[in-house]
Amino acid sequence: MRTKAKTGALTPPLARVIRAGNHIYVSGQVPVKGDGTVVEGGISEQTECVIDNLEAALSEAGATLQDVVKTTVYLSNVKRDFKDMNEVYAKRFGEHRPTRSTIGAELALEALVEIEAVAVIRDVQG
Repeated sequence: MRTKAKTGALTPPLARVIRAGNHIYVSGQVPVKGDGTVVEGGISEQTECVIDNLEAALSEAGATLQDVVKTTVYLSNVKRDFKDMNEVYAKRFGEHRPTRSTIGAELALEALVEIEAVAVIRDVQG
């Protein structure tokens, strides 16, 4: 069964998060606050906001960061921002280490980072 959650402040032609069985797919989250504005600050502040948005999307589908098995991180400037993004990312995910790809990309907003994720809600008996 597929369930579709709200898209939040942005309303592009896509779902913010979709749950298909025990798999959850979260569209790329950007550093946008509830009012639709990009968070001020550098890569650290933007990464914090993106992970907050990722957590909110996961929560809509009944998951947490601990259920994430794969992320893709898009950085507008990989060489400049990788280290600081990685520090925030490591702090927020803690000991949990999903697989990850990091890609340099021109982002659609005036943002430094975007993160998408795949999560799996594991069977409590397995």
